[in-house]
Amino acid sequence: MTAPRVSPRRTRLAGLVLGVLALCGAPDAALAQGGGFAMPDMKQMSGIPRPVTDLPDRAISVRVIRGDLSNNITNHPVQLRVGAKTLTVKTDESGRAEFKDLTAGEPATAIADVDGEHLESQQFPVPERGGVRLMLVATDKSKAPATEPNAAPVSGQVVITNESRIVMQPTEEAIDVYYLLDVSNSARVPVNPPKMFAFDLPKGAQSATLMEGSSPLAAVQKNRLSIAGPFPPGHTFVQVAFELPSTDGTASISQIFPANIEQFGVVVKKVGETAFTSPQVANQRDMPADGEMYIAGSGGAVAAGTPVQLNVTGIPHHSAAPRWIALTLALAILGFGAWASTSPEDDAAAVAAERKRLAAKRDRMLNDLVRLEQDRRSGKVDDRRYAARREELVAGLEQVYGALDGGDAERAA
Repeated sequence: MTAPRVSPRRTRLAGLVLGVLALCGAPDAALAQGGGFAMPDMKQMSGIPRPVTDLPDRAISVRVIRGDLSNNITNHPVQLRVGAKTLTVKTDESGRAEFKDLTAGEPATAIADVDGEHLESQQFPVPERGGVRLMLVATDKSKAPATEPNAAPVSGQVVITNESRIVMQPTEEAIDVYYLLDVSNSARVPVNPPKMFAFDLPKGAQSATLMEGSSPLAAVQKNRLSIAGPFPPGHTFVQVAFELPSTDGTASISQIFPANIEQFGVVVKKVGETAFTSPQVANQRDMPADGEMYIAGSGGAVAAGTPVQLNVTGIPHHSAAPRWIALTLALAILGFGAWASTSPEDDAAAVAAERKRLAAKRDRMLNDLVRLEQDRRSGKVDDRRYAARREELVAGLEQVYGALDGGDAERAA
């Protein structure tokens, strides 16, 4: 049985990932040269709006292409529905139709009809600052393969194409992982691989689910992804999402895929000091997309059965030090109480030493509280971490003051 579809939050992220891939593949993008990714499937990016800062405020640029970025459709009418109005502009020599001075906040949808094929974008609001770029991608019928999808299946191999990606997004003490897989059958007829296409997700994976747009042949059960054969001619798209917990700011993935990978590709959202390493990644670089920063990595082919290794550091997490401090303080107080119950007589020197130790601990914790307040005012710590740390410090101070004022120091000594 197929797992429930992914949440809207992950669906939105999938659109953002496609925007990142568009930057990787676009010839006018700064990062498209020198070890960049192979060209992604343009049809997957058709109609997805991408906010940009290189357009005038409240402007929308719609590019119309046939099949790929090298095949612009020029002098073709493009409609833009903005609120209750419909505007029409023809594409220029670069295949772009630009709409300017629109009303901020109005819902907009771009539309074009090419050779009887209706192309329509997602609806999006006109931005108040900056503009929006999007593409409408028509099918290149001249490149359609001659296939026989209804023929009897034969035994054959499939490959994971170079348009596949592993995408990772660090969150609070966890990392969201997305496998965007394009499984290709290059034969003219359906094929059944020698073994079922299935693999287990990495150790520790939680909340595994299929993303919207995945092939109905795919299913996830108990952290195991499977694609039922036979594979039809062409491409089978499967997108699975899961979460890996991380309490120490690091996460590791070791994944074995059941088919050859033509070219290994990784995209990691950069949050603070996020970084990643992988023996399969030969090139990586930072790249901006939709106001965020990403690390894009690419490598060579990976044979079926070879573990793909990814190590991510710099994941946002809470320090374990406050918890250990509180636990140590509590154990210390209990230890002093137990020792006091067996002590035959008070020792004035020991009492003075214990009071001195508690006073020093009080001073240190007060200094920590002052620094915490200063960090909050300067923006070095967010409200959530500030509140948790302040609660720990106040609780510790209450214990120390209680020991000093209530005679615990004398009893401990």
